[in-house]
Amino acid sequence: MLFNPQAYFKNGTLLLAIATIATLPVLAETANFGTLTLSRGFQPPTAVLRGSTGGSYSLSAIANADRHKNKCLGFATPTPDHIIVLQQKFSKLTIQVNSGGNDTTLLVQGGSAVRCGDDAGQNKDAGIVDSDWQAGSYRIWVGTVEPGVKSNYTISVQE
Repeated sequence: MLFNPQAYFKNGTLLLAIATIATLPVLAETANFGTLTLSRGFQPPTAVLRGSTGGSYSLSAIANADRHKNKCLGFATPTPDHIIVLQQKFSKLTIQVNSGGNDTTLLVQGGSAVRCGDDAGQNKDAGIVDSDWQAGSYRIWVGTVEPGVKSNYTISVQE
C-alpha cells in the first residue's frame, strides 16, 4: 500500500493540527495559592504562605512513601497548594504548617525527591525538616487526615 499524502492533508486538517500544536505556549505549572521564590539567607517573614485545606484526593496517589520511607498520608486537591522555587541549593530546610492545631499532613515533591510529613512533635500540624534541597521547583500539598476537612493555615519555611 502506497502512502497517499492527500488523504492526510484533506482540507488541511493535519497541517492545521500540526501548526496548532507547534504554536501552543508551554503551560506554566500553577498552584492553588501561588508561588514563592527563595534564595539563601532569606528572613523568616519572607517565607510565609497561606492557604486552606479541603480536598478529597489521596496524597498516597502521588507517593506511598518519601525518600526516608515516611508514609505519605492525607487528603488534598490534585493541584499543588503552593510552589516554592529554590534559586540555590539549601543544605537544610524546615517547612512547618500552622492550622491552629488541626491534624494536617504535608507532601513536598521536587528536586527528584518526595518528602512527607505528619504530626510535628506534640502538635498535630505537619512539618518536614530535611537536608539536601537542590535548586529548583517544589510542589507542596497541605492535606488533612480526613477527606474534605476545611481549615485555614500558614506555612513557614526556615533555613
